[in-house]
Amino acid sequence: MAQMTKGKVVSGIVFLVLVWGSVWPIYKIALEYTPPILFAGIRSLIGGLLFTMILLPNWRRIRWKETWPIYLISALFNVILFYGVQSIGLQYLPAGLYSVIVYLQPVLVVFLAWIWLKEQLTPLKVAGILLGFIGVVFASMKGIAGEISGLGVLFALVTGISWAIGTVYVKRTKLLVHGLWLVALQNVLGGMVLTGFGAVVEDVGDIHWNGPFIVCLLYGAIFGVVLAFVVYFTLMNSGDSGKVGSFTFLVPLISVLIGTIFLQEPFTVSLALGMIFILISIYLINFRKRQLE
Repeated sequence: MAQMTKGKVVSGIVFLVLVWGSVWPIYKIALEYTPPILFAGIRSLIGGLLFTMILLPNWRRIRWKETWPIYLISALFNVILFYGVQSIGLQYLPAGLYSVIVYLQPVLVVFLAWIWLKEQLTPLKVAGILLGFIGVVFASMKGIAGEISGLGVLFALVTGISWAIGTVYVKRTKLLVHGLWLVALQNVLGGMVLTGFGAVVEDVGDIHWNGPFIVCLLYGAIFGVVLAFVVYFTLMNSGDSGKVGSFTFLVPLISVLIGTIFLQEPFTVSLALGMIFILISIYLINFRKRQLE
């Protein structure tokens, strides 16, 4: 994939931070009206089908016979495990705490990309990404309410690990499969599995098809599932995985800010310290590359 301009990279990162920063409270609201697995499945299936309709004129680029294992593996890690476990786990932990644990993912991406893709891992990059994680913890600390569930922490760790594996796998196979079709079909396939499984273990009648749920469902399907992943994988495939991934540390920070503005949660000292740590981490992640340009 051709190198993106700096303006497009910045726009893509801003889009991701705003969308992913908002989906956590939106998903939390949606789960008040639906069982978790069915929500994850229906959301993924709707998003995947909508995107498939757009891509349909280029259906020959799927090359299913040669590439079907890639679609299945990507669906397993990026949809079935990531979305499925995420929706279940959000029931056990506050959204802020859950997002903090899940966003161990950028740290894992850096190390997986180093091992699997042979990308450079410098001391500054390691220090920067660890500071970024510390910043997220500080930023979310005072906004976290409720009891801490060990099972919820386990679900959050599985969510982050599966996302990291799926992200690096997509980057490794980017020359073998069409990227946009991968996003579409992984959601269709993963959505079908989750919806079918949810229909067996959950009660479809427990879904309340009211206004708030439909809005949350459509927002999650269109923005949280399809558009965000298209932008994310485009960024990851056009540059350094660790550097691009480091900016996702801003997502839990945005979630906390949304809570402060719209839910009247206090703007605390720990939140301010978290912002400082995150800004320093982003500087360290990018410092070496800028110096060489």
